[in-house]
Amino acid sequence: MSRLRSALLFVATASTGIVPSLAAAESSYVYCDNGLRCFKAPCPSNSALDLANGTIIKGVSIDSSGLPQADKAITDLSDALYAGKIVVRGSIEHRTQTITGKEYSLPWLVATGIVRTAKDSERKHCSSH
Repeated sequence: MSRLRSALLFVATASTGIVPSLAAAESSYVYCDNGLRCFKAPCPSNSALDLANGTIIKGVSIDSSGLPQADKAITDLSDALYAGKIVVRGSIEHRTQTITGKEYSLPWLVATGIVRTAKDSERKHCSSH
């Protein structure tokens, strides 16, 4: 029994070391309309501020299909997103899209949850600020 308990303790300890590295792939972002207008595709009119490192990702689109039902139920979710009123948890991935016959690798914010209301200081890159 002692060996079994030691093995379980080892697995539990090892898995706690793995979980933070998996979570590191996700960050918190303030996504919004940045005020730039599109003259040709791809459009740079939305951006996301990565709160972990302060980087602004321009021309990013959002995929909110992975949000939990409770987060999707928030009224005016699209208004809150495009105005930069909320902080979302997620990750940036590059997806290939064909636009007017050309292939582009474009950034997408894949949202997995709503964290909180954004602070004014976090919304400076937004046109509504």
